[in-house]
Amino acid sequence: MSSFALPNQQIGDLTITAVSDGYLNASFDFLANIDPANASRMQENAGITDPTSIHINCYLVRAGGRIVLIDAGAGGFKQWGGQLKANLLLAGIQPSEIDTILLTHAHPDHVGGLMDASGEAVFPNAELIAHHREVAFWRDDGNLNRAPERARGNFLVARQAFDGYRDRLRTFEGGEVLPGVTAMPLPGHTAGHTGYRLDSGNKSLLVWGDIVHFPHIQVPRPEVSIAFDQDASLSAATRSRLLDCVAAEQLLIAGMHLGEPGFARIERTANRTYAVSYEK
Repeated sequence: MSSFALPNQQIGDLTITAVSDGYLNASFDFLANIDPANASRMQENAGITDPTSIHINCYLVRAGGRIVLIDAGAGGFKQWGGQLKANLLLAGIQPSEIDTILLTHAHPDHVGGLMDASGEAVFPNAELIAHHREVAFWRDDGNLNRAPERARGNFLVARQAFDGYRDRLRTFEGGEVLPGVTAMPLPGHTAGHTGYRLDSGNKSLLVWGDIVHFPHIQVPRPEVSIAFDQDASLSAATRSRLLDCVAAEQLLIAGMHLGEPGFARIERTANRTYAVSYEK
């Protein structure tokens, strides 16, 4: 089966494909600034049958012979996801063909798929690229020691990934990280949480990482944060500002926790909030 079976967008010379890693589940008790019953109602009103399920997307970017993967899914960590490799094969891509991996950040549902169960790198020929602040945060023993018990495993997963690719790990401060791909700092969710803007021809797309986990809740209610955010108030402020920008520009969005269609636009509604509208 070829890649036409997976959601695709053409951005000038760049082909970007949404590749699902599967799902994870998170209780509405993880959300702040919303009652769990209201959160559940918003999901049901959006037609979502499994309301606490969070989809995990990765994105494949192809241009000029280069094959880039943005994030690597959970890889089965805590039984989350783990479908990336099979879905890459559906897209006609072997892991050894990927030459570059861009990370939005290093939470387990984004880096878990970088290493296999035996501790080997899944993508043997890929350069791993991440914001320098993100790498520094997860490598800092002080941060590990201050972390709550439930979050300590996250440090081990991130460190294993960075160590597994240490000979081909590149960090950046900002700006263009690959031809036509510009890093956009989106602070709050993690120390170096980064989006990637793709520009080619007269088209653009923003891969916005974890700006939302529950799109049908957090797009209309950007003040709603999730326990995974390192800085909830900064994360909410970043989300609010970005929603204003992408709605005004009518920019095509890709996000790691959008639904399986993978691509969306943000539209202003009559009551001056925002709504997510998937691109078919």
